[in-house]
Amino acid sequence: MTAEAREAGTEREPAADGGRPLDIALLTYKGNPFCGGQGVYVRHLSRELARLGHRVDVIGSQPYPVLDEGHPGLTLTELPSLDLYRQPDPFRTPKRDEYRDWVDALEVATMWTGGFPEPLTFSLRARHHLRARRGEFDVVHDNQTLGYGLLGDIGAPLVTTIHHPITVDRQLELDAAGTWQRRYSVRRWYAFTRMQKRVARRLPSVLTVSGTSRQEIVDHLGVRNDRIHVVHIGADTDLFAPNPAVPEVPGRIVTTSSADVPLKGLVFLVEALAKVRTEHPAAHLVVVGKRPQEGPVAQAIERYGLEGAVDFVKGISDAELVDLIRSAEVACVPSLYEGFSLPAAEAMATGTPLAATTGGAIPEVAGRDGETCLAVPPGDAGALAAALNRLLGDPELRARLGRAGRERVLRKFTWARAAEGTVAHYREAIARSAGPRPSKAPSPSRSAARTPGRSAAPASVAGVSSESRATC
Repeated sequence: MTAEAREAGTEREPAADGGRPLDIALLTYKGNPFCGGQGVYVRHLSRELARLGHRVDVIGSQPYPVLDEGHPGLTLTELPSLDLYRQPDPFRTPKRDEYRDWVDALEVATMWTGGFPEPLTFSLRARHHLRARRGEFDVVHDNQTLGYGLLGDIGAPLVTTIHHPITVDRQLELDAAGTWQRRYSVRRWYAFTRMQKRVARRLPSVLTVSGTSRQEIVDHLGVRNDRIHVVHIGADTDLFAPNPAVPEVPGRIVTTSSADVPLKGLVFLVEALAKVRTEHPAAHLVVVGKRPQEGPVAQAIERYGLEGAVDFVKGISDAELVDLIRSAEVACVPSLYEGFSLPAAEAMATGTPLAATTGGAIPEVAGRDGETCLAVPPGDAGALAAALNRLLGDPELRARLGRAGRERVLRKFTWARAAEGTVAHYREAIARSAGPRPSKAPSPSRSAARTPGRSAAPASVAGVSSESRATC
């Protein structure tokens, strides 16, 4: 439906819950689903919201969100940054003619001094953009930007998702830092978390993905408990489903690790693999993620002589990812901490047996040890090796855990359930705002149709209009 038709008062069919269909602005400062869980969240939640009958405009920066085609109510607005971390020239200095305004200058200055500017600068651009489109949206949903620009009047009630406090990542990296220079670098990079703490405490409505994350948000960010609501996310259970036609590869273990950071625990899985191969020589690991050229994981692979037993894959399609997981005898989540763990839910949805740590919210997703997974303490390579050995040596156990894992995901963790729960909190936020929807300001950003992956909207503060697994 065009903006002109809406303004003329054309009636819309009720949404799936019987209420009025909503116009939703879904913000994501780094929304590509192949760069991490936040992009996956935006992709699947936006699709399911559209299926429920709502209109969703995903407003994102580089690497741009990838949205599912075929949903008339789902559009993408590109709100470009200077893309300072793009490949193949990360930490680049822009040319003079690339600067559009003071926000661009702030972005570069923060990068030059070792900080991470994107949450702040995206929030400032988003504020300007939303205020220019006042009256178009019933609710603004921020996906963990937590920037100063989103405080105050942005033209619609604000709901924010915090997957988990980034202060957890910060502390784990500080704990792993071996020198004062590295500790200083970590503190400088994560300086934006001070802003996120201040913003989080002022938010009227916070959604999070697990009970564990809820408690972490209270403890780390100081958000009042009564402002935080748990809405579990999940797997695309149509895509991530068993397929007996895909043959299992003997000894194959699959894990997802989008970054070589302590949080993901990949170094402990590499160490565990070295132990496992003494009993199962065919055991090998496929990591969905970029191969590190240096650092703890690269050093562990070299130290244990595993160059031929650990492969890294990136740039694969969703279908290829699903078949890779199906081909594994075991899926593994070795993380020290997860706010939810989409890889666990997706592996379980395919019927692949799971070995996982008890870090953070993983047990909330994976279930009880011996019933739907094998669970081990985080950071314990010996315990992880024992679980992998047990699964690789027992086909009946693998089959039982695989069946039980899929049943658990179907029962508790689907994107349709996540969208329904999210809409309920949108309606609560709108009701709390109490006032009428503000009058619509003229805006060229709705004057042309936009489809997933494309934008006709003015995207930057200055009005200048403007990736995939390999572009993070």
